[in-house]
Amino acid sequence: MTHHPRRVVVVGAGLAGVETCRALRDQGYAGGITLFGDEDVPPYDRPPLSKEVLLGALDDTTLPFDFAAHEVEVRLGERIDSLDAPDADAVVLAVGSQPIALPGARTLRTAGDALALRALMTPAARVIVVGAGWIGAEVATAAGKHGCQVEVFEALSAPLAAGLPEEIGRLTVPWFEEAGIALHLGVRVGAVERLDADLVVAGVGVRPDTRWLEGVLELDESGGVVVDERLRTSRPGVWAVGDCAAWWSPRYQRRLRVEHWDIALRAPSVVAASVLGIADAPAHDPVPYVWSDQFGRRLAYAGRHEEAVSMVFRGDPSSDPAWSVLWLSGDDALAAVFTVGRPHDLGQGRRLIERGSVLDVGRIPDPDVQLRDCVAR
Repeated sequence: MTHHPRRVVVVGAGLAGVETCRALRDQGYAGGITLFGDEDVPPYDRPPLSKEVLLGALDDTTLPFDFAAHEVEVRLGERIDSLDAPDADAVVLAVGSQPIALPGARTLRTAGDALALRALMTPAARVIVVGAGWIGAEVATAAGKHGCQVEVFEALSAPLAAGLPEEIGRLTVPWFEEAGIALHLGVRVGAVERLDADLVVAGVGVRPDTRWLEGVLELDESGGVVVDERLRTSRPGVWAVGDCAAWWSPRYQRRLRVEHWDIALRAPSVVAASVLGIADAPAHDPVPYVWSDQFGRRLAYAGRHEEAVSMVFRGDPSSDPAWSVLWLSGDDALAAVFTVGRPHDLGQGRRLIERGSVLDVGRIPDPDVQLRDCVAR
């Protein structure tokens, strides 16, 4: 007989925390659930903050979840700093991450951050963005749309180079120029006070919000909570989900930690089943996926290209507004896909990666051929 915990405490009121509450109820849990959030506002979605909210197209991203109907006690404005504090026999950590600070610069993580930054992005304001990764490019896009004078400083040799090969990141350099944004590559910013700007925003990465767990749980080198494929930690009765979880991936035979919305949406069903002891529930083993809206383009990436042995383009980045890049393993199985304005390639490519599909390399370069029709027969 499955033994359900008397009460589950979920620490962290972002998407992963809210979806964990939903998944517990959907999977039949009838015990008590308490959700703790350290912000004093209802849980909200974060990806729109650097997109629609900064651009002024949206003000409220509150998550549509009826806590009363799901019988979830919500305690906002309360930060948990000990695993022994909650009155529960099961704890799910969904604590997310915090931006890496640059003294003197602002960061974008909360809804309040987004609204405050937008208010400062007035026409002709001098805005400096430190970092040309996913978030940095989105902040620069918004500032440019508001008529600001924008400069971007990136320590690496190309935009997006922290997650993609340099040669791919360099293909985005002309987008900055087209938007009237000055891009400085290979420049590390150490002192914000030396920058002549009305607003400086740091987009140099995030770190799991887990410092309070050091010496309590096993953490990986990035600060992620070490968990297995069922999202169980080294401590009985404690699980981790979302940005903060460094899980073992049977697919890739390595530990992964992914700081993106898709993981926060999909992993809660696994952690709920694990908490409830559902033996035949699937493991958490997704193909990583991220998207970004920048300079009027939708970018998306799925998979892992690090171990791939070849790279093939679909379309010509120098002339085509929409194009894709595919990475293949030694046996021509699809390992990763990066798309610019080609959502079908992303969707089909992600499914092909999940299946381990081997592709006909000769058919890949033709952008008029559906990616699913490039599977080797």
